[in-house]
Amino acid sequence: MKFVIKAFLSALTLLSAYAAAEACTSMLVAASASGTGRPMMWKNRDTGHADNFVERVPAGAGTYGYVALYNGGDSLLLEAWTGMNDAGFAIMNTAVSNLAPDTAAVKDREGLVMTRALRTCRTVDDFEALLSQSSKPMGVQANFGVMDAKGGLAYFEVNDVEFARHDVEGASGCLIRTNYAVSGDSAGGYGYIREQNLRDILSEEMAEGRIYPYSFTEKASRSFWHSVYGKDFEADTAEVWAIDQDFIPRYTTAASVVIEGVNPGCDPSETVMWVALGYPPCSVVSHVTLDHVDEDLRPVADGHRSPRCNEALELKRQVFPIGKGNGNRYIYLPALRAINESNREKALEIYNETLDKRK
Repeated sequence: MKFVIKAFLSALTLLSAYAAAEACTSMLVAASASGTGRPMMWKNRDTGHADNFVERVPAGAGTYGYVALYNGGDSLLLEAWTGMNDAGFAIMNTAVSNLAPDTAAVKDREGLVMTRALRTCRTVDDFEALLSQSSKPMGVQANFGVMDAKGGLAYFEVNDVEFARHDVEGASGCLIRTNYAVSGDSAGGYGYIREQNLRDILSEEMAEGRIYPYSFTEKASRSFWHSVYGKDFEADTAEVWAIDQDFIPRYTTAASVVIEGVNPGCDPSETVMWVALGYPPCSVVSHVTLDHVDEDLRPVADGHRSPRCNEALELKRQVFPIGKGNGNRYIYLPALRAINESNREKALEIYNETLDKRK
């Protein structure tokens, strides 16, 4: 009996660690709900890989060139975790835990699937065909958000052997996915509180159909609004510490990425990425195009890592200053407020300058 209890507790600990490490938040936005008039996808990436970088992969024989987000150290560029290609196709994912079956022998292939999609897909329908034609089990448990230059915008809730497609039609031009699938077990999954946080934070923009890229990187990914408490911990200056639980930015958040697509008839090369590498409150957004990635976003630092991400991780140590035990669960709010506000101001200058040039 003691062995059974110990094994159960070990499994529970592993599940909790997985939930914390893979707790991404994402959203698809149709052109009709966008302040720029262009469709968007956003991923606030949570992962056990704190180091991320951005890199361009050139076109090959029968494949598209693309720009994608990678784990630090992935020198072979094997696993893309969100990205856009030369055809105007873009893809992202969030992990889910309420889809069955889950084939334990084949798993964690989401990054490989997204790499394949960026190389070969032009449209949302192409991605559906890729899933249909893939050998089973696929080794994935995920929501995949996809967008194309033809007006396609959809989530695919995918398990090892099947998938459900949800196009962005109606729903106020927006769909949100965290870490559960609506087609899965309604009693399972997680991310429900983060989803409500996002709805609260962007309620006005969603109601008025004026969501911008900075709505995500400078509001949602920097916000410490908690829908259960009904409170913004950053704004309440009486608070000195906060427990890192169910905020959109988490200790495990490694990047905030918005991909802004194009409308039908427009040049797919105008697809762009807005990316804040590292823990978003400690990072400043960069503007990435299909033919240009800033050098400090690329893996030019030791260990095949990004200098920009390294800088954000250094600042993150001030926000999570307790290095022992469960110290990484405690946010030191005075440091967070100062760093977050300074970086928010810098980022808004970048947005204003870049979007003004587009007009």
